[in-house]
Amino acid sequence: MPAAPSSPVPAALAKLGPLHQHDTGRLRAHLRRVPDPRSRRGRWYPLVGLLLICACAVVSGARTITEITEWGQRATTTVLEHLGIRRHLPGRRRAPSQATFTRLLAALDGDALDAAIGAYLAERDHTDIGTGSAPRPAIAVDGKAMSGSAHRQQRHRHLLSAVTHAPTITLAQREVGAKTNETAAFRPLLEPLDLTGTVVTFDALHSVKDQVRWLVQEKKAHCIAVIKGNQPTASAQVKALPWEQVPVAHTVSGTGHGRQESRSVKTMAIAANLGGIAFPQARLALRIHQRRQESGKRQTRETVYAVTSLDTHQASPADLGGYVRGHWGIENSSHHVRDVVFAEDASTVHTGSAPRAMAALRNLAIGRLRLLGADNIAKTTRAIRDAPEHAVWIWGITDSPLLPGT
Repeated sequence: MPAAPSSPVPAALAKLGPLHQHDTGRLRAHLRRVPDPRSRRGRWYPLVGLLLICACAVVSGARTITEITEWGQRATTTVLEHLGIRRHLPGRRRAPSQATFTRLLAALDGDALDAAIGAYLAERDHTDIGTGSAPRPAIAVDGKAMSGSAHRQQRHRHLLSAVTHAPTITLAQREVGAKTNETAAFRPLLEPLDLTGTVVTFDALHSVKDQVRWLVQEKKAHCIAVIKGNQPTASAQVKALPWEQVPVAHTVSGTGHGRQESRSVKTMAIAANLGGIAFPQARLALRIHQRRQESGKRQTRETVYAVTSLDTHQASPADLGGYVRGHWGIENSSHHVRDVVFAEDASTVHTGSAPRAMAALRNLAIGRLRLLGADNIAKTTRAIRDAPEHAVWIWGITDSPLLPGT
């Protein structure tokens, strides 16, 4: 039932949560781990206070540093007090300027900020890892280019992230250097995470034998690795399996984003076929056939082959199809939200660590709202936007959606 016009909490926020008592102060505690890049002389605003303003502004829909500044300027004295902003004489709290935020975000340690945000988002109730055919938790490794961050001779920034399938939470993020590729960032990205029993999904670029061996043997995880031309021997072997003799084990179809999709999954044990597959830890081969019909366009078909370290007793064909579908869905549930709701691709921020810091803040906002049960990020951020006190409540900085004196 929609909230009454006089209700202090908009309808889009009334269904979130509930916030728990232990939420209070958690974000602040994690942000304290980020080193302050500023000189000790002349500091007026505490680093954590500035980062909390950024977090509140972005969860309110702020897309740029200018909009972050404007959020701080709209915030009341009580809101700024809860965020830890010191008083200015004669007894007022003055919001930080745009120059303050610009210099800070450009100088931040991107690795430290991403680590703090990932640790904060990972602090949630973990479900027990399933047995038998019950699905296991899954994490997708996926890259995203920030096309607007290119400047003169400087190439656009590229980020590699580890994102949970459902809900869509970014647990880790690293910047991929201009002279390297995503493969070199794979291990550093996943090394800090506890992956025991987790299914890690990734595309063909990361289907590298040494990395898969490390993932399964050292990190005690399972994987689903797409096999394409960068592994020619394994690709030829998987495609040569007698798929025509294998019945379809699982089908799924759906409609969304102006298109109809259907997928069929075939699985085959490969340990006894051709002496196995020339790929480490492979127990099952997968053949996923996808049909897509977009409105007003011709139907497209695609067949994808993959191998997994999961065995038949550890995951059903429906589970395996769900993992693949979940990996492909990251594009809509994470990248699409960052581009459409927060205009990431249109952002021209390019100085220092600022592009990565802004991406991290977007991950933080999306993750928090997903954990609170938001199904429409755009609608929820609009509900928060016009009342700064609601943003403070979202982060658990106060347990009341309305602060005294606001």
